[in-house]
Amino acid sequence: MEASLKYGDYGILASQGGKLSSRQLEATRRALVHSLKKVGRIWLRSFPDLPVTEKPSDVRMGKGKGARSFWVAVLRPGQPIFEIQGVSPDLARKASIYASKKLPLKTVFAQRRAPIN
Repeated sequence: MEASLKYGDYGILASQGGKLSSRQLEATRRALVHSLKKVGRIWLRSFPDLPVTEKPSDVRMGKGKGARSFWVAVLRPGQPIFEIQGVSPDLARKASIYASKKLPLKTVFAQRRAPIN
């Protein structure tokens, strides 16, 4: 799995496909901020832009589509979820392991490779 980090030096990549709700992404972002102690910079690389609709309970079939209930981000394997910059590799690894426990799918810690001169 090739790490396609664009902005940061370290990242959390999805190792399997799936959907993440906006609440799951926000909980993960808060865990990252908490564990990095306001040092460094964080980029959110997957944005929840797909609405999920639900009909209220005790409503009969038909009568159109339900209202928007929440938003999800669709992920492919290898897609970056978060990127981190400005911290040590050990702190970035610990923070990403702590934050990835908030996600319902398997993730991988990735590092940007140094350019070959």
